[in-house]
Amino acid sequence: MLTYGKLKRNPRRCVALTGLTPKEVEVLLPAFARAYAKHYPAARTMTGTPRHRQGGGGRKGGLAAREQKWLFLLVHQKA
Repeated sequence: MLTYGKLKRNPRRCVALTGLTPKEVEVLLPAFARAYAKHYPAARTMTGTPRHRQGGGGRKGGLAAREQKWLFLLVHQKA
């Protein structure tokens, strides 16, 4: 499986898959984290309404780390 840790050690492959160098990916990662947290706050549901129950129940996502989500978006966008 392609992981962010492996990809940042191979700059040529990173550029081939994402169109960005590892340094550019690192620079954009904090902005992505802020935008993701703003769009999907933990205290609200997917529809934007306040939660009635505590978050954390249900199925866990396959891409737990923000770096993996960012990498998925970059590779998907390039493809």
